[in-house]
Amino acid sequence: MKISTATLAACTIATLVALAGCHESVSVTVYEPGEYKGAGDPLLRKHATTEQKEVLQKRFQMGQSDR
Repeated sequence: MKISTATLAACTIATLVALAGCHESVSVTVYEPGEYKGAGDPLLRKHATTEQKEVLQKRFQMGQSDR
């Protein structure tokens, strides 16, 4: 089986272009232990309501009652 030089070059270039998209620069992120610096969690505000705590307690009891 004979492969032409042009076909081999085209395959090589296509492979290099495809692999170039897979590159990601490496960086190290150092976090302080015990200190969250991300975006605020909307579920924390929702969990602060009495209504939500009752709903979660009811779900917990349903899951534990079959044991």
